[in-house]
Amino acid sequence: MLEFDFTFFAIAVPAVLFAGVSKGGFGSGASFAATPILALVLPPEMALGILLPLLMLADVTTLGPYWKQWDWPSARNMMLGAIPGVVLAVLIYRMTNPDVFRFLIGAVAIAFVFWQLALKYKLITLRVRPVSNTTGYVAGATAGFASFVSHAGGPPVAVYLLAQGMGKTTFQATTVITFWVINCLKFVPYAFLGIFSWDTFKADLFLAPFMVIGALLGVKAHHLLPERYFFGLTYVLLMMTGSKLIWDALT
Repeated sequence: MLEFDFTFFAIAVPAVLFAGVSKGGFGSGASFAATPILALVLPPEMALGILLPLLMLADVTTLGPYWKQWDWPSARNMMLGAIPGVVLAVLIYRMTNPDVFRFLIGAVAIAFVFWQLALKYKLITLRVRPVSNTTGYVAGATAGFASFVSHAGGPPVAVYLLAQGMGKTTFQATTVITFWVINCLKFVPYAFLGIFSWDTFKADLFLAPFMVIGALLGVKAHHLLPERYFFGLTYVLLMMTGSKLIWDALT
């Protein structure tokens, strides 16, 4: 039985606000951090069950402001790739230690930031060019799997989109539509696996307003920040999320 006491709200409200801001304005890269924060006071499965409907609420809240501003080919590739990623996660959810995948995803996120720094300081030179459809499928499959087991699909999506050199709003809008589909794919398997409960439903009712507020604040912050600061912050978030994933995997 989940107790809705001061400790729960002191941990859950900031975590949900943070996830909403990340979802609304900064590509979802750091929104996964709400899961381990909630897991400080809740069983991990309950943390997953509470967050999925809230993340879907953030998706709905931000679809309007970014409507049709996404890069559809990139979003489509990742959506198609996410289907086998989610299916695989469902099949092995009870059998496989997800720490291996957390470590790999975190390593890719951090390596990408160093790659971008090398480009910025002209340690290497490379022209931005469209990436292959296959790369999008792989990014989507990785995001689908990681999102299912820990709501940590942001880094592979960010790596795939940032590598194409797209503008900040196109980047953000593409993450919004992509994760709306991925989160919808996760909902039914979560229900069948027993991840949802009456307690998670009650928690969602209490926390839903904070997710909406966070998402709207994120949309506002997205439009206020200049593009170079936006991507600078995105790289910081990638470093944070990548490091946290590796830490979680190792500890």
